[in-house]
Amino acid sequence: MTEKKAGQEYTWEEIFSLDRLKRAMTKRVLDRLELESVWQGKGPMSPDQVDKVVNDEWQRAKEAVRNSPAARDAFRKYLERSVSEQIDKLKARDKDELEALGVVEKGL
Repeated sequence: MTEKKAGQEYTWEEIFSLDRLKRAMTKRVLDRLELESVWQGKGPMSPDQVDKVVNDEWQRAKEAVRNSPAARDAFRKYLERSVSEQIDKLKARDKDELEALGVVEKGL
């Protein structure tokens, strides 16, 4: 079970809040540390080894968040706002020229 959980992808329930993400990460890191200690048979791990496992798991968690449907939706909304703001700036800058070419403010 520990081996399976250590390599398993994060579920949406594990990453939709920072609190749940922290709990899921803590469990996975502890499982990985136990597994690596047992398989290496060396006893306690050094702080550097622990830091490496934590940082590796953090990267996996961030990747899971980035690939989640909620992240895609949030990024889409961010892009919509950004693109809209950029178009508004361009429209304001070139409004006189566009009106001179026959573009009206509002359509019918």
